[in-house]
Amino acid sequence: MKMNSVSPLPVSTTRIRAIIVDDEPTARRGVRLLLERDGGVDIVGEAAGGVEAADLIRREKPDLAFLDVQMPGGDGFEALAKLEPAETPAVVFVTAYDEHALRAFEVSAVDYLLKPYDDARFAAALQRGKDEVRRRGADNVNSRLTQLLTMLQQGGERPAPPKEDASGDRILIKSSGEIFFLKAEEIDWIEAEGDYMKFHVGGRAHLMRETMARLEARLDPKRFIRIHRSTIVNVDRLRKLSPSFAGEYAVVLQDGTKLKLSRGYHERIATLMKESL
Repeated sequence: MKMNSVSPLPVSTTRIRAIIVDDEPTARRGVRLLLERDGGVDIVGEAAGGVEAADLIRREKPDLAFLDVQMPGGDGFEALAKLEPAETPAVVFVTAYDEHALRAFEVSAVDYLLKPYDDARFAAALQRGKDEVRRRGADNVNSRLTQLLTMLQQGGERPAPPKEDASGDRILIKSSGEIFFLKAEEIDWIEAEGDYMKFHVGGRAHLMRETMARLEARLDPKRFIRIHRSTIVNVDRLRKLSPSFAGEYAVVLQDGTKLKLSRGYHERIATLMKESL
């Protein structure tokens, strides 16, 4: 019997269960007030320290945690270290210290909220958290369905559990006093600017101190392509090749941005665009 491929499931409308962890009562109150404005979030608990936070997460099994870094009885990272991967909720770190941002990135935090923050910045962090919770839910359901279909195709044999993708698809950016965790699909194009790389994301630009060679090695070659010694583009943003002058071409993105295409990259990008037709 031929089985059809699994289609993505619709996004769930289930309410999101959240906890707040901070040793400062006023800080917890501030987060609580902002969360209470959102009709899709239920606050299921609060904690003031790392050990208490780990116990709260095991007991309440929240989807999302707003977690301080420095607290008595173990910091936020130590609290997460006490948990099994399956127990760990999506995490937004809320702290006054930006030096922990890289470590937050390493434990796959969805955002890093620096105090003091305004309502708009908090709303952006909350939306990232909600998106991650829903993505996890969809991935979990699709994974189960895929395993079921595979088992039926194999005559009832239980398939081996899928391997986790350890290739990380996010990039940490510090810009204008804020910490951003950019997902690969959010990036439109990247250009070199002196000792920095400039990331163009939805009309905004963010700088990161990095070399083109190291950055290109980190990026997924199926998603990003280099078109010039100083330019990398997201292949999903490509619209067309446009003749420029003297036999040169420009790469035109979906938003109309025109970027110079170096001769050495003509064949590669032309082949890519033909394959997408």
